Amino acid sequence: MSGQQSLVAPAVLPPVFSASDRWQDHRRYQDHRRYRRRGVRGVTLIELLVAITLLSLLSVGLLMALRLGLNAYGKTQARLMDNRRVAGAQRILEEQLEGLMPVVAPCGASPAGGGARMAFFQGEPQVMRLVSTFSLQQAWRGQPQILEVFVIPGADGRGVRLVVNEIPYTGGLGAGQLCMGPNPGGVGFSFLPVTPGPKSFVLADKLAYCRFSYLTPPKEADHPPLWLPVWIAANWPLGVRVDMAPLDPDPSRLQPIAITAPIHIHRNPEIPYGDF
Repeated sequence: MSGQQSLVAPAVLPPVFSASDRWQDHRRYQDHRRYRRRGVRGVTLIELLVAITLLSLLSVGLLMALRLGLNAYGKTQARLMDNRRVAGAQRILEEQLEGLMPVVAPCGASPAGGGARMAFFQGEPQVMRLVSTFSLQQAWRGQPQILEVFVIPGADGRGVRLVVNEIPYTGGLGAGQLCMGPNPGGVGFSFLPVTPGPKSFVLADKLAYCRFSYLTPPKEADHPPLWLPVWIAANWPLGVRVDMAPLDPDPSRLQPIAITAPIHIHRNPEIPYGDF
């Protein structure tokens, strides 16, 4: 048997790795994992274009929504300001009429004297003069003003507008200088014409029409008071009505409406009053 070859294969021993070899294999394994992880997290050019497109569409949508919101806010503010302007003008006109002062002035008087005594009030369909304790600048706290409320043509000849002039009241003599004298026939008085100026205040604009009427007391007990387009009586009316309508009606906005202001005056201009 010794001369024959052995049929048993020699034993294969496992390789022996040093610590440095194991550390290098671990490094290669970690690098491989990081490489694969980077490959999974990457994006393609198509995905990038899709993301940019979606972001652009989202930005455009936000800008459009912001623009619509700002436009709606601006329209709402403009509508509120128009409504406040209309309501404020009507309130001012009512307070001016309710603050009427019973002034007795010498019509056409000069500084030397003269003139016919009259109840200072001019009432025509589109012109009205009176003395009021309410002013635009200082409301009820200021000095009395001679008010000239009248109607003029609107801008570009469309419709009419309601305008008021304020003249400081300095006494009956100053108010009487606005009167030119009795009308022919001795009924009523004629006044100087009114004109708009730089200080004229527009109470209402873009009106289809605007006219004044005046309430007269009943002549008999069984007859109701009447609204007259012209006031020629020797005293003051019981009330004043201002009829007006918008030129372009808009149900979504506050529209000018008729104003009726009572006048609470119980004074006879023929009787001289004084403090005793």
